[in-house]
Amino acid sequence: MSLITLVIGASGGIGTALVERCREDGEVVGLSRSADGLDVTDEASIERALSSIDGPFDRVFVATGILTARRGKPEKKLGDCEPDELTTLFAVNATGPLLVLKHLIPKLDRDHPVKIGVLSARIGSIGDNGLGGWYAYRASKAALNQLVRTAAIELKRSYRQAVLIALHPGTVATPFTADFQDHHSTDEPAKAASNLVRTLDARGMEESGTFWDQNNEPIQW
Repeated sequence: MSLITLVIGASGGIGTALVERCREDGEVVGLSRSADGLDVTDEASIERALSSIDGPFDRVFVATGILTARRGKPEKKLGDCEPDELTTLFAVNATGPLLVLKHLIPKLDRDHPVKIGVLSARIGSIGDNGLGGWYAYRASKAALNQLVRTAAIELKRSYRQAVLIALHPGTVATPFTADFQDHHSTDEPAKAASNLVRTLDARGMEESGTFWDQNNEPIQW
């Protein structure tokens, strides 16, 4: 069966790989800042970009986010925290995907099954935090997880065939993670994309509002 996939953030390292992987299954629609002017910190640009597409979609990936804004590296201690860094990461990593969902959901067909994966990060898990540090990135992803969970509850009421989950892609060999690849097991973008597609496709409606890693394993909130 041919599928139609929407990839938001299609020009990023993971987004590009997701577009290529999903083309194996059918049609792919990609939206990005570079090609479509979609800026997740600007709601008007999100609305414009999404108004240019038509569903229904079988899969959606929201593959946007940044690791740092004004800093070269994430914070190691409280003394490193800066208000502007926190504000920017919350805007990009949490508010941005929420606004994407706000303008995406009305375009969905209530009678058509769709699976939506929003790229988060294991580091956003409060229960899994044993190392500390990385304040802005960690907190913005934790906020994103709560927003995904909350939106999934709402979707269950009106879009009963929609599945919405948070996805951890693992450490992927892109410029985004270039300074940290020596410290973590790293996957090439193509492999990461395949893992994410497999994990999203495996989710059932009863698992909407949950958090999964690239190896198809659940993550605690």
